[in-house]
Amino acid sequence: MNEETLTIREMCEAFEVTPRALRFYEAKELLFPQRLGQKRLYTRRDRTRLKLILRGKRFGFSLEQIRQLLDMYDFEETRGSQLTEVFDAARDRLAELQRQRAELDQTIAELSEQIGLIESTIASRSQSAA
Repeated sequence: MNEETLTIREMCEAFEVTPRALRFYEAKELLFPQRLGQKRLYTRRDRTRLKLILRGKRFGFSLEQIRQLLDMYDFEETRGSQLTEVFDAARDRLAELQRQRAELDQTIAELSEQIGLIESTIASRSQSAA
């Protein structure tokens, strides 16, 4: 393995992704590996981009939003509005995740309460039968 580049197998191992996923990201123009014949060689830039792609997926961003996030790292003065759009999308996604968490917390509390009621009923029936 060259420190500067990784093969597709090395990328898959390092990031726990499939070759199909890497080719998909390449087809979507999110990754741009160098070519040596049929061999794909991924640079440090590709590794950084893949980290951001995987993070964006984990956060629930669309591929287009991920593309904008990646483009932010190639920032130029003319892309200031794009940076603002990415910021707004990230803030909106965070608000959505927080809303989902609040709903999940409420559901967990309600289910826990129901389990407690059922547990009490089972205990009462057990005592009555004894």
